[in-house]
Amino acid sequence: MKNIIFIAPPAAGKGTQSILLREKYNLAHISTGDLLREASLEDSERGQYILNCLKEGNLVSDDITIELLIERLSKDDCKNGYILDGFPRTVEQAIQYETILKDLNKELGVVIFLDIPKEIALKRIVGRQVCPSCGAVFNDQIDISKPKIQNICDICGHELQKRKDDNETTFNIRFETYMKKTEPLIKHYEELGVLYKINEVDKEKVFKQIEEIIK
Repeated sequence: MKNIIFIAPPAAGKGTQSILLREKYNLAHISTGDLLREASLEDSERGQYILNCLKEGNLVSDDITIELLIERLSKDDCKNGYILDGFPRTVEQAIQYETILKDLNKELGVVIFLDIPKEIALKRIVGRQVCPSCGAVFNDQIDISKPKIQNICDICGHELQKRKDDNETTFNIRFETYMKKTEPLIKHYEELGVLYKINEVDKEKVFKQIEEIIK
């Protein structure tokens, strides 16, 4: 099974697609955000540094992020393939990642760019509800994405939550930042011949296209 990198603007659905892929193909889902949050709980100098960065809203250094990523990629569950979520974000990080893969004797795989209109992404953001237990995502403003029972996860029955930064002001900032930083990264992967673009918003159709790519 191919390794997968998702590039996507906020609320493009990469979290949803990652869950579908993980469950059907037994792929490891590696979120650098989750790695950092887990490492921040360590009783160590590294853990304290990460915790301070997260509390203050500062970026964790690339060296630390890459160190955590190497540790995660070295685990047995990545041998069948994995989904990399949240990394790389820049061309510099992409080049560092490619060096890591050579050292670990792993293939780059495919890079999938989920491209959706800004107005649809905004609607998804302000209505997004996330299950803190299983990671399932719902939306209380989109009929087909609403949970069967209000504020309750269809999958595990846990109470759904809304993220504090899921608002229009924060979204606009994140979207513009994404566009500026991601354009060179998309070009980089296009030049390597591993980039696939999906211009679709229906999650079932998106998943079908992803399956065609990885097969």
